[in-house]
Amino acid sequence: MNVEGIIAVTGKPGLYKVIGQNKTGVIVSGLMDGKKVAMSSTSKMSALQDIAIYTYTEEIPLVDVFDKIRVKEDGKPSIGHKSSAAVLTAYFKELIEDYDEDRVYPSDIKKVVSWYNTLQKAGLAVESVEEKEETSKEEVVEEPVEKKPKAKAKAKAVKE
Repeated sequence: MNVEGIIAVTGKPGLYKVIGQNKTGVIVSGLMDGKKVAMSSTSKMSALQDIAIYTYTEEIPLVDVFDKIRVKEDGKPSIGHKSSAAVLTAYFKELIEDYDEDRVYPSDIKKVVSWYNTLQKAGLAVESVEEKEETSKEEVVEEPVEKKPKAKAKAKAVKE
């Protein structure tokens, strides 16, 4: 899944795609409504590609979490982000068994689920080309190729 150029803005609902810059900030387009808006450089913006989820062993990039949801749901929308905290944490536990429950709050899980559903509705929750290439490389079994003897090059006589 490619989330390059997709941002979340603190205090604003939804996700936005960066489409340009101006003197005072960036110009974004809402993923759901397509409306163009100028965001001030003082707004707190987070690129989805820079966000990670804490686990007890490492940090998992948010893109990988989205891919796990996409695979689990077979590309369809996931559970609603308005589900209870217990349902959301149980769902997230199925995706990432060792996520750090002390640092990943139910509100964070709610955002992840909401963002995934937004990306899915916008048609961005698809397998990326890189992933397809990796899986196709794994599936291809190369058979040994018979080597043909090389034709001998004719030597040119050098006249002195």
